[in-house]
Amino acid sequence: MKAPTPTVTSMILPISWLYGLGVRARNVLFKWGILQEQEFPLPVICIGNLTVGGTGKTPHTEYLIRLLEGHRIAVLSRGYGRKTRGYMLADAQSTAELIGDEPYQIHQKFPGITVAVDENRVEGIQKLMTEINPDVILLDDAYQHRYVKAGLNILLTDYNRLMTRDCMLPAGRLREPLSGKERADIILITKCPELSETECRSLREEMGLNENQHLFFSRTEYGKPAPVFPETETISWEELKDSQALLVAGIANPTPLYKEIEKKGVKVCLQEFRDHHTFSESELKKIEQKSQGHFILTTEKDAARLKGLPVPPSLKERLYQIPIHVAVYSDRKEDFNQIIINFVENK
Repeated sequence: MKAPTPTVTSMILPISWLYGLGVRARNVLFKWGILQEQEFPLPVICIGNLTVGGTGKTPHTEYLIRLLEGHRIAVLSRGYGRKTRGYMLADAQSTAELIGDEPYQIHQKFPGITVAVDENRVEGIQKLMTEINPDVILLDDAYQHRYVKAGLNILLTDYNRLMTRDCMLPAGRLREPLSGKERADIILITKCPELSETECRSLREEMGLNENQHLFFSRTEYGKPAPVFPETETISWEELKDSQALLVAGIANPTPLYKEIEKKGVKVCLQEFRDHHTFSESELKKIEQKSQGHFILTTEKDAARLKGLPVPPSLKERLYQIPIHVAVYSDRKEDFNQIIINFVENK
């Protein structure tokens, strides 16, 4: 997507200022107690950001799920893009249309945990406590949902689009002013390349942490291609090398994945859609035509939506998803893990 021209930016900056004024007023109402935050008697961890999309909330939520294995975990999300409303528990009949693509993805990957959706997070937590009684609740993308006072707030910012170098919507990508980072207990800079100690120190200074905040860095790791449908044969990166493939991606920023596939020696072409895009039958036909019989690669989030669609057999047999994992930088990984574990076990 092209950056806005200076003329366009100058025209929308006043709108950004007005939007920011409204968000600041809302935050002040919470600060003064006019709007009420509700605490809960169990560990609640919020994973969120100040910007719109693309910081890696779902992979980091999955990291916490793996870290807290052995605890009764519940993940609560709004369920963005679903065609339902209200509180729903994920079950065997759930689809991306019913609960949203990211909750469905988590439900598929971690069948042993509870996944629920509710746009009203307070009511969602109350119902989870009554019905499930979890040890810990992970709130996916709820940093701006101020009616819940999470016990631990993890704020993500993309290394390639740091929140400190951004401005308010619609001129930039910030959902709320940068001052909102003060509510975070942990700030995690995601999608990092290899960083020197000097670069880490510089980023720490740029984040402007207070004495109670922790800063960590994480990177994205990609797994081997996995069949989207069970009838599809498995394949390795080595088998894909020097072959042609179409990358179908409806995520906020597909560029890192595209570059990773290129690095594997695959001649890849990108078919990009908007984030959380719901594919139509006509689009599936266009994808089939554009792929020209070659392999089709996609993201886990797109795969979650595709599983509920009438995908032609000729596409199914060539359709693979690329798993994403995150890794906290090893020099402070144990510190990060211990903060999370101590919070859950000592709450």
